[in-house]
Amino acid sequence: MTNERPINFGAGPSALPETVLEEACKGLINFQGTGIGVAEISHRSKEFTSLVASLESNIRTQLDVPPTHKIIFTQGGGTGQFSAVVLNMLARHRLLHPDLSDEQRVMDYVITGSWSKKAETEAKRLGGASVHIVVDASTKSKDSKSFDAIPAHEDFDFSADPALIYYCENETVDGVQFSNDEQSSASFPFHLLPAGGLWPLVADYSSSFMSRKIPRIADHAVIFAGAQKNIGPAGLTILIVRQDCIVDVDAAAKLGAIPVPITMSYKINADAGSLYNTPSTLSIYIAGLVLERSKQLGGVVYFESLNGRKAQKVYAALREGETKGAYRSKVKEGSGSWMNVVFDVLGDNAESRFLAGAEALGMMALKGHRSVGGIRISLYNAITEEQTDRIVAYLKDFATQNA
Repeated sequence: MTNERPINFGAGPSALPETVLEEACKGLINFQGTGIGVAEISHRSKEFTSLVASLESNIRTQLDVPPTHKIIFTQGGGTGQFSAVVLNMLARHRLLHPDLSDEQRVMDYVITGSWSKKAETEAKRLGGASVHIVVDASTKSKDSKSFDAIPAHEDFDFSADPALIYYCENETVDGVQFSNDEQSSASFPFHLLPAGGLWPLVADYSSSFMSRKIPRIADHAVIFAGAQKNIGPAGLTILIVRQDCIVDVDAAAKLGAIPVPITMSYKINADAGSLYNTPSTLSIYIAGLVLERSKQLGGVVYFESLNGRKAQKVYAALREGETKGAYRSKVKEGSGSWMNVVFDVLGDNAESRFLAGAEALGMMALKGHRSVGGIRISLYNAITEEQTDRIVAYLKDFATQNA
């Protein structure tokens, strides 16, 4: 690898550390001295099962995952989990409350962006319970349809005994994020959750997984994340599931719950050690390399500090550009994402000139999501502080020249 590689600011599949890519190239030819590449070796070999165990250990240690929770590796991405969490959590609720009708069962959804909205839409499509909107951030925006801030805590309305409470920690399309600071108005209102029992709290952490600690991790029923942001190539999905939510879905089906496809059953996957069927071997291998590197650097504590500095620099440059009339943020202050900074470039043909200028300097994949347009700067773990400084310098130069 050389320093001449472009900087990938894409939202996913996103950048991977160059040292990891170099090591992965070796493993594609000869994995752990077997003479067989990791993409060819049996997923039931002792070498690969050891790799899976090591990856699980690194996640558990670096995130302080409690023994009450299982770590499961599966496929299907976040979109697959939009379905799986509904089916598994409804099965659990059916076993706990077999006499309730589907209309009496409730699933709570916190809508703060495009991804949580898609998850809510899938929950309605699957049925098996009514869907209650805890809060819809779009209704609080200026145009009553965009997502530009996390609503105030007093706007959240949780059900008394929902089968699940769903939220997305980081909405990558919109750049809106729950703060890591529980004193912030943009933090998830844990104190408002229904009293008593174990909370059926489900969180999509795809865009910020392994970038910092997860607040109140033990209070979550299910946390899931696609690997293609901070951890590895697309194809691997990581679940952290509280053991009381790993239930016999077939027993629930006999009581009237929706049958769960076998590859979506948390129990089937957990009992098989994530190896019920052939997993995404290459994705798991590279994720293992990434998290070994993370451990050597200091784990999520290191990355939380690094990512905080990166985001602070980019937002400072964006605010400076806003005062010059060059940029306009898509997100209100206080709700901005550490991982994805989204904004518009103002002026005739200015966005095209911004993208062309960045590409000429070796900075790629800055165009915003097709649904919202604009610019999106993704600052995942593999983006270094030096690379961040380069985009910051460009933001400042472009704003000065186009004020």
